[in-house]
Formats: sequence, C-alpha cells, structure tokens
Amino acid sequence: MFRGHRHRIRIFFALSDVVLVALAFQIAYLTRERLELAHNFFLTSPVRGLLTGWSMLIWVGLGYWWEIYDHIDSAHPRVILRDAFRQCLVGATSVILLEYLQRLDLSRAFVALLAIWSWVVLCLFRLNGGRILRTMRREFGAAHYVMVVGLGEAAKKIGRQIEDSAAYGFRLTGFLAESNGGPLPREVDLEGTYPVRSLTDLPDILRQHIIDEIIFAVDSRRLAELEEVFLLCDEEGVRTRVAVDFFPHVNSQVYLDRLGASPLLTFSATPHDEVRLLVKRVSDIVLAIVALVVLFPVMLVVALLIRLTSPGPAIFRQERCGLNGRRFVFYKFRSMCENAEEMRDSLEHLSERETAFKIPNDPRLTGIGRWLRKFSIDEWPQLWNVLRGDMSLVGPRPALPEEVEQYKRWQRRRLRMRPGLTCLWAVCGRDTVDFETWMKLDMQYIDGWSLALDWKIILRTIPQVLSGRGAH
Repeated sequence: MFRGHRHRIRIFFALSDVVLVALAFQIAYLTRERLELAHNFFLTSPVRGLLTGWSMLIWVGLGYWWEIYDHIDSAHPRVILRDAFRQCLVGATSVILLEYLQRLDLSRAFVALLAIWSWVVLCLFRLNGGRILRTMRREFGAAHYVMVVGLGEAAKKIGRQIEDSAAYGFRLTGFLAESNGGPLPREVDLEGTYPVRSLTDLPDILRQHIIDEIIFAVDSRRLAELEEVFLLCDEEGVRTRVAVDFFPHVNSQVYLDRLGASPLLTFSATPHDEVRLLVKRVSDIVLAIVALVVLFPVMLVVALLIRLTSPGPAIFRQERCGLNGRRFVFYKFRSMCENAEEMRDSLEHLSERETAFKIPNDPRLTGIGRWLRKFSIDEWPQLWNVLRGDMSLVGPRPALPEEVEQYKRWQRRRLRMRPGLTCLWAVCGRDTVDFETWMKLDMQYIDGWSLALDWKIILRTIPQVLSGRGAH
C-alpha cells in the first residue's frame, strides 16, 4: 500500500497499545489487590500514574523499535504471540528498573501480573487486528478508486500491487491508454478483469465515475506529451502519481524537493531525512562528550602505558576518507611499533583481505597494543573525531585513500554515509569478516538505516567488544 496508509496503520496499532497497556495495568492492579498474600498492596495515585505512563511509553517504544506495528495485520499468529511476549517481558523488566531508580516498593506479583495481562490483551487484540481494520474500513472508510495510465508491464505491475492492497480499501477501476491510430484492447486481465479506455475519454470518466487518483506508468519519453492530461487532472482536483521505476536508480529513494520555486525529482541512494540525520548528529555529540568525560582518566593511563612500554607517541594519526570522500585526520591509540607504516610494504603479501590491509597476528603489534586491539580500546580517541563531525558513532569504517582508489564502483557508495566507530560488520564477526562481506554489510546498513538500527548496533557492539571476540 502507499506509505502514508502504512504510517496510519502503525499509528493505529501504537495508540491501541496505549489503551491496552493502560487496561492491562488496571486489571493487574485490581487482581493483585484481591490476592490474599503476605503483604497488602496499595499504590498512591501519583505512583500509579507514573507507572502507567512509563508502561505505555516503554511498550509503544518497543513496538516501534522492533517494527512490530509494521506487520501485525498480516503476521502469522505465532509471530504475533512471540512479539507480544518479548514486548511484555522487556516492558515488565523496565518497570522493575524504574522501581529501583525511583525507590518504589512494588509487589513482584503485581509486575508478573502486569506482564501476563498485557500479553493476554495485546494478543487478543492483535490476533484480530486485520479483521478489526477491515471492519473499520468497511463501516467507516470509503473505498479508494484508482486508474492506471499505460498498458505495458510497468502499468500491469502497478495494477497487481493495487489488487494486493484491496484489503486496505484500494480499488482498481481500469486502465487508460492512447489509441495511436490503432484499436485498443478491450480489457486487461490480472487477478480480475479491468476495462481499457482511451485517454480522450478521461473528461467524461471523471464526470461520470468516482476516481480518487490516477497513476501514470508510461515511458518517460511520453510524459511531456501528457501535459494536457496532467492539467485536466489538476483542474479536476484528482491526485496524480507518476511511476518512476523506469529510471535506473535501483538503490535510490525517490522524492520531490524544491529549489526555490523549482520542483526537483530527487534520487537518493543514501539516507536523506534531514530531521533524523540531525537527531543522529546530536546523539553523536552528546554521547561522545559523555564518553570522553567518563573515559578520560582511563585514556590518560592507557597513553602513559603506551609511552612507557614502547618508543613513539601515544596517539597515532593517519589520513582517512570521510563523508563523500572528504579527507580528515584520524586518531587512534598507537598499538604498533613506531615504524609500522614503513614495514607495511614488506608485509603486504600476508594480508588476508584483497583491498583493506589486514594481517592476523600482526607482528608489528606491541604487547599492550595487542590488548588494546582485542577490546577496541585503541579506537577511543576517535570519539574526538565524532565530536568534530569527521565521524559518527555508527557508520561504515573510514577507509584509507589508497584503499578507496581500489574500490569497485558499487563499493564507493559507502563514502556517502559519514564513517563510524562501529557498524554491522562489528557485530557480525569484526576482523573475521572478509572484505566483500564487509562491503555488503555496509551497503545493507546504508539501505536500511534508521535511528533504531543505530541503537541496536551500539547495544550489540558493547558485549561484542567487551568479550574481545572476532578481534585479530
């Protein structure tokens, strides 16, 4: 379905969770109140309000985090039961955490009842979510009638997608095409059979039938010839859309932007939402400042140990490629001997990666450097790069200029995202990941980027680094 309709469904299920969690909280409270246990149970109104609001916030937050609301109406019952169980288990755990933070005196039986009752009411609602949505559309929502301009494979593909969205109220009413001097086919056969009308009949069709919008799925060279048709739809107030899958931008998101008064059809193969990117940048700054303040005493000790155990500076500086190929100075704790860069040519044949230089059990590592590498402590100075804006906490690792020169064309797209301290490769094996897989994981991150994905990677990176797994 259209993204806007999917967004409204997400909001519907999120609001339903707010109501259902509040209901489950009340049922759990009344149930615990009537249980004859060793201790009496009572919560004041302010505490009940705090716990109810907290529960609503956490349950809905988890629903968006795990993208539960995206598929409730079409998910298998087993998936619905599993997602609700995870949501309620983590939600109940967060209530216990709040109890410790606020020094509340909660009954464990109440928390268990809250988890159980919330799971029951969520499952009862979600298992019938698709049926509820269909009933609401049938009783309270009007059908949305769509026509498609074109008879080619692209037009038929759009037609099939509209058919697939019939449960959400969309109705395909037919196809429009130009005769070009020859006879038009009478109908198009998909799952259903739809009439084909000439574009010259469009004014009469709009007067005699209910048409909510028209989708143009024609060759891009034909669009200029359809100017009068677009003008007619505009004057009639009919929404029009243009299918742009005939452009060869397989990885791009397509959206309309403006430069002054000039409309621009924009293709972006990397994240472009300025608001979410701003939130990402603000999060980077805040977390980098906090981490630098907390880790500063330890970093001083590490720097001192490096200076005492091997000759050379404590901080290693190197030029790397950042956002869109911008060069910047990259900082690390020195983990190798002072002349490591001069020894690189003689060790090139030992590299286990085809482009990025990586040697298992690198002989240039110092004793303390091997330990720093194992737990990624050598990367801590890059928090300064994050603060400066050269890097982000999460993103593709910054590459050396000579490595970038060897990239294949598709690999260069990783330069279009600000480089980071960690990314998907770090939680999928770290140094054990081969170069090709590493690049593909970076592309997977770029194509699926979201703020939630960043936090998932950060939270998964912490235990990975603390365990030292996958580091050479």
